[in-house]
Amino acid sequence: MLKPPIEKALNEQLKEEMNSFYIYLSMSAYFESKGFRGMASWMAKQANEEFTHAMKFFGYIHERGGSVTLQALDKPKAKWASPVEAFKAAAEHEKHISACIDTLVDAATAQRDHATANFLQWFVKEQVEEEATVDAIVQRFALGGEQPVGLLFLDRELGGRQ
Repeated sequence: MLKPPIEKALNEQLKEEMNSFYIYLSMSAYFESKGFRGMASWMAKQANEEFTHAMKFFGYIHERGGSVTLQALDKPKAKWASPVEAFKAAAEHEKHISACIDTLVDAATAQRDHATANFLQWFVKEQVEEEATVDAIVQRFALGGEQPVGLLFLDRELGGRQ
């Protein structure tokens, strides 16, 4: 059984994950509108991954006898100054999500909710990967990806994401 503060915090994280889904879906639409179909595809896959994360929280709350409380999602930004600015925003967003997960782990530990603390370890590891992946893309932009040929190369490369 979930303690009320943990149930509330898990529902907040469910909202954060759904907001992540929405943000990346918006980024996908932005890239599509600019003709960067590879980047659009990469972001669409990222959006789907975030939806999967949200559903993990959804399932866990129910599994532990809690109640899911869905909340209104924030309207995501729709335009960025450039592709690199969109990926920089994604990198900052991943840092925000990592901080949210860390806070949630701290809360679970403080409440002596070992099952939730254990559940969250998957997300701790996942966030390390998420941050590293997006940071590597931002670094690729710095190596010439903002030039037209570099943008096309990165678009093609990112479109290959499985």
